[in-house]
Amino acid sequence: MSFSGKYQLESQENFEPFMKAMGLPDDLIQKGKDVKSISEFEENGDHFKVTITTGSKVIVNEFTIGQETELETMTGEKVKGVFQRDGGKLKVSLKGVDSVTEMVDQNTIVNTMTLGGLLYKRISKRM
Repeated sequence: MSFSGKYQLESQENFEPFMKAMGLPDDLIQKGKDVKSISEFEENGDHFKVTITTGSKVIVNEFTIGQETELETMTGEKVKGVFQRDGGKLKVSLKGVDSVTEMVDQNTIVNTMTLGGLLYKRISKRM
């Protein structure tokens, strides 16, 4: 199943505690908690371009499976990581955060991030 397409955030779990643990200031957490971000995936073989738009903030990351790349995090920090494909899942570890993104059906993407024992889950639906 291809990730390509636009998806709008439908629901999320543990947003506030996770963002606090990531070091985001409280004012940004409050602003961001009710914003329905839009994620656009462009998949071309093992190469991906992911554009995440949250209000006026836009993060664009490009990566190729198995190759180290520099990625911008939600805090604006640039970190290096290597994405792996595990069946229908994209996995990466960035500075102690393990991220798994998977297509659970043709129209739903679930992204789960873990930091220590804290789990943050985002469910987005195809637009």
